[in-house]
Amino acid sequence: MDDNIDLQEPIADDAERVLVAPEDRAAIRILVVDDEPSILESCETVLSGEGYDCHVERRGEEALRRLKGETYEIVLIDQNMPQVHGLDILAELRKRNPDCLAIVMTGHATTEDGVRAIQAGAWDYLPKPFTATQLLVLIGRAAFTLLRSQKVAQPSQREGLLVERGTTILGVSASMREAVAKALKVAPTGASVFITGESGTGKELFAQYIHRESRRSRKAFVAVNCAALPGELLESEMFGHKRGAFTGAIRDKAGLLEVADQGTFFLDELAEMPLPIQAKLLRVLQDGVLRRVGSEKDDAVVDVRFISATNREPEEALQEGVLRHDLYFRLRVVPIHLPSLRDRPEDIPVLIRHFVDHFWKRHQLPGDEPPRLAAETLDALIHYPWPGNVRELQNVIENLVVLSDPDEEIPADRLSILEQSPEMASANGLGPAIDLRMPFHDAKQTLVDRFEREYLANLIARTGGNMSESARQAGIDRTTLYRLMDKHRLAREAFAS
Repeated sequence: MDDNIDLQEPIADDAERVLVAPEDRAAIRILVVDDEPSILESCETVLSGEGYDCHVERRGEEALRRLKGETYEIVLIDQNMPQVHGLDILAELRKRNPDCLAIVMTGHATTEDGVRAIQAGAWDYLPKPFTATQLLVLIGRAAFTLLRSQKVAQPSQREGLLVERGTTILGVSASMREAVAKALKVAPTGASVFITGESGTGKELFAQYIHRESRRSRKAFVAVNCAALPGELLESEMFGHKRGAFTGAIRDKAGLLEVADQGTFFLDELAEMPLPIQAKLLRVLQDGVLRRVGSEKDDAVVDVRFISATNREPEEALQEGVLRHDLYFRLRVVPIHLPSLRDRPEDIPVLIRHFVDHFWKRHQLPGDEPPRLAAETLDALIHYPWPGNVRELQNVIENLVVLSDPDEEIPADRLSILEQSPEMASANGLGPAIDLRMPFHDAKQTLVDRFEREYLANLIARTGGNMSESARQAGIDRTTLYRLMDKHRLAREAFAS
């Protein structure tokens, strides 16, 4: 038997089988494309033996012909084939059947090939040589993802609609609507999610939201801050350890990855994870197998859905060599960016109303009317650049509420808690200063856009969303007002009383 796949090795327990019921496996059509007959024979034997509807094709040209007339749920493609390259087949597949999950088989230790395959649209990649267990785990995960995606109810009534779900995500801005719509779509699947955004934008809360909306919501949500623990402790916490692995290891201990089995694992500040641990995590992503610290054998097979986050620019972390390309592209199946609060001022009144009510109920007697913000106070909060984002806004509102009387109108002079740094200050008072190193016309347009957006946000907030009154105060007609609001993606509902 070819050394690319070992059928003699016993298949690891039933971890890959519990994901997909036997009757569901029979409905999943798989096409394996490889120019090596032994690979085709091995894959067909293993996958058909597990009940999948498996088909094989040795020639790339014939595979392309098949894909034009037949539908497959999963296609396993060898990247390096004569005449027709595997990525060419992948491109054709993405064009004809974008819902199909493509897995690219790569050569010995060619991590870069795997990264290129994912960038080209592959769902995942499978390095050669691989075992029957590794093949079944990966195919099982792909099948599970497909089935969950098919069974989830279509969120047509929720798409484009930002609804309060608990107290996690609030806002009406287009950017937040887009992020929530993407989260709702990906939540029922098993796809890895990569969240970016500045500190304080709510990345962990967003991860919890995705978990709560997923099919794994009854299982554990485990969060690890990769920047908060030294490397040795982080490895032990994530993977567990064997007795005697280090001083103080008096007994075997399961890691948090095992705790998160069948649930969601949230990796916060991923770029701060030491490279050796990133390499070890890569194997868990590849085949679900983990090895505890101090162990000489594989200790567990886990099924974990990964959500990762960073407040750094991922491209910078990749260029600096602190984040592995192969790990990043495996975790970044679905990227979601959370905008900074200063880029969505229309959400500020919504958040303020929520935080005022929330903290008044927490700290004051029930039945008393909560305080209100004076117009100039709201104006100042909308114009503040919020370097700490929603977290900072939450703390400021709690401070104001705790120090206010029932039904009091909070004046702007209470905002001494806001300490605007020189970097965030602006001579014109319009939020962060522009970069004066920009070309003249770019700098001018940036300043004009910022003025228009912040002027409109303040105007609509003052009038409580009354468009006629807003147009009158601005000295423009309603058509122009609506056009400017549409240009800057401002929503009237954010400011309605």
